[in-house]
Amino acid sequence: MERKKYICSTVCEFMTKAEIKYYASLSQKKCRVEESKFLVEGIKLINEAINSGYYCEAVFYSSYLNSEEEDFVDSLRERVTKIVEVRRDDIERFADTKSPQQVAAVFYNDNNHKEIKGNLIVALENINDPGNLGSIIRNSDWFGVETVILSENCAEVFSPKVIRASAGSVFHINVVESKDFYNQLNEFVKQEYKICVADLSGEDIYSYKHSKKTVLVLANETHGPSEELLSLCDTKVTIPKRGKAESLNVANASAIILSELTN
Repeated sequence: MERKKYICSTVCEFMTKAEIKYYASLSQKKCRVEESKFLVEGIKLINEAINSGYYCEAVFYSSYLNSEEEDFVDSLRERVTKIVEVRRDDIERFADTKSPQQVAAVFYNDNNHKEIKGNLIVALENINDPGNLGSIIRNSDWFGVETVILSENCAEVFSPKVIRASAGSVFHINVVESKDFYNQLNEFVKQEYKICVADLSGEDIYSYKHSKKTVLVLANETHGPSEELLSLCDTKVTIPKRGKAESLNVANASAIILSELTN
């Protein structure tokens, strides 16, 4: 779509340099964690976050919007109190991508206060690649998983790369960054969940008879599940190999295993 210069009817103000510096700092993990806020780029993901109940503190846009972006910014008039025009180079300061979209927003992170629920829960140990984490969250959402638990060494759930890789699914389900991952797994055991760990030495997923209440645990694909994790598991499952590849990408594996567990 062709971009044009656009003056939005919902402009509140131009931001001060201090405000721009503050919001731009949210591109850094340390600041996102300290402030419990995160940035979202692009109208599709912003819309997903708002519709999923995340509180939007502010929306920023440059004066060069295409017609779709223009209509979207106008539509926020009743839903967002702070809508601010910024310079194009300021949008680039907020952005994580090389060719940023012309609309960005700041949201509050209240995800860890949501209820942990569902008969099928996904838990992730040391999934530190943002693309893999986002894809697993997206797959979990597709197969109806309501809760994903992350160990402390996983990628940050509201990093821009995870948000993009999840295609908005990070806003649909409860993703909990656990402070005590293995104790959390023990709590699931007490609640009569079966702990099922994906591992190359496990039994064939296609013949596995899963429990009604299951926690599927996926681990770092390079290092595999830790000894502490294996000590907690009831069973291990694997996807049988037919070719010569050494391993299967953990995000791809998650889709196959979840398909079987929800069949």
